[in-house]
Amino acid sequence: MSLELFLTVFGVIFVAELPDKTALATLVLATRHKALPVFLGSSLALSVQSIIAVGAGSLLSQLPGQYVHIGSGILFLGCAVLMWMRKPEKDDGEDKPELPFWRSLWTTFGVVFIAEWGDLTQIGTAAFEAQYHAWVTVMVASVLALWCVSAIAVFIGNKAGKLLDPRITQKVAALLFAVVGALLLYSAF
Repeated sequence: MSLELFLTVFGVIFVAELPDKTALATLVLATRHKALPVFLGSSLALSVQSIIAVGAGSLLSQLPGQYVHIGSGILFLGCAVLMWMRKPEKDDGEDKPELPFWRSLWTTFGVVFIAEWGDLTQIGTAAFEAQYHAWVTVMVASVLALWCVSAIAVFIGNKAGKLLDPRITQKVAALLFAVVGALLLYSAF
């Protein structure tokens, strides 16, 4: 496992996930339900989505290297633009009754699993795998980054919104995606 690749994937995915809708959904669910089922449901959903992303990236890696560099670079730059331009998501402020453990876990899993489809971090994970052909490193780094964000959202709960300005983390994530995209395009030529 390449430490440099691990840290790159972890850092990009971690920062990109902080202002994301799945982190916000986890945070909101954690303010309404017990921490453990929310964390487990969120982590399980994000793990399954990372497996899907790495699988998609493995398929893309069968293409010639230069095309993968160009495609990945464009993809990361596109994600950077989308991340930079999107508006931070807000809680609707609605109070919900607390659910039992298993129902909270599966509710969280469903919400996060659906929210993560086509997400920038899922696309980023697929692009890292397509680029580096290191599915174990990409998978472990991506999953751990997503779990860390889930842990922050769950255990800090509604205070996380006050401590972490989503606009700043969103802009940092956009810049990281742009840097990775530019480097991938540069290496293609």
